[in-house]
Amino acid sequence: MFRNRLSYLLFIIPLIAVGILIAQFVGAQDDVDPLVQQRLGLINFRPIEDVIDDEFVVQNFTSDGFASLPFETQIPLACTIVWGDAPDNFTELSLDLDMNGGTHSVHNPQLRNLEPETTYYFRVQGVADDGTMYLSDVMEFTTPDFAVEVETQAESENVNLISLENGAQIVGVSSNFGGQDNDGTWGIFSALDGNPRTAWSSAGDGDDAWFEVELAQRSHIERVEFWTRFMSDGTARITSFRVIADDGEVLGPFELPDADQSYSFDVDIEATTLRFEVESSTGGNTGAVEVAVYGTPVE
Repeated sequence: MFRNRLSYLLFIIPLIAVGILIAQFVGAQDDVDPLVQQRLGLINFRPIEDVIDDEFVVQNFTSDGFASLPFETQIPLACTIVWGDAPDNFTELSLDLDMNGGTHSVHNPQLRNLEPETTYYFRVQGVADDGTMYLSDVMEFTTPDFAVEVETQAESENVNLISLENGAQIVGVSSNFGGQDNDGTWGIFSALDGNPRTAWSSAGDGDDAWFEVELAQRSHIERVEFWTRFMSDGTARITSFRVIADDGEVLGPFELPDADQSYSFDVDIEATTLRFEVESSTGGNTGAVEVAVYGTPVE
């Protein structure tokens, strides 16, 4: 364990340093020390557009000031994002990490400390295994009115019936990564906490991953939402799942097109307990970023 952590630190600390150095260099080249300029001249810089096919779109905003930027690169990169409130004033840096560490091709970095209805400027930076540094242009995005989004969501979605805060309890789970408890970093509680920055990961269960939850009381369920996790090597993504009620009725299978967001499925059933089972996946440490069930308790 210590060796793995040490290797991780030896990899990530230089990456942070280079990211900060590049951010400062690009923003104020005239003020950079000649020695720094000389050493930066040894780095092969390329536009990141050389290795991506789609545009960068900041999305999945949350009311507590977080968002994500999912994208894929044609070659493995270790990426960072820098952003701030002006094109020449980057004040935040986010590392794009996954369970593997190192370079990878499927990215989903998180942005934090965002204010509502504010325009931010950002740049994506990545380094390849051969040391090539890929940089994007400075881009911008504007955050929504978080308060309005929260109010609209509350009005339209009611209450997540399988949230632990609403009295639901985990009956069982196939496994948690690393043998962790349910409340561990990769435990099943992380799929029910309403936080897109956490996730449940099974311990290599693949298509056999499942969890079962008991509602606070019997309820009429109208909608199920599911957001699968994924890993940069293409594994861990659930492509379809089913839900089994306590009376044996099976809902689904429900198809999940990708791991970029939560997908919603209309249902019509009464239940006290629900068992979520993977129908198909890409194997490995399958799990979920968030799972939610909406409806009304039965009086």
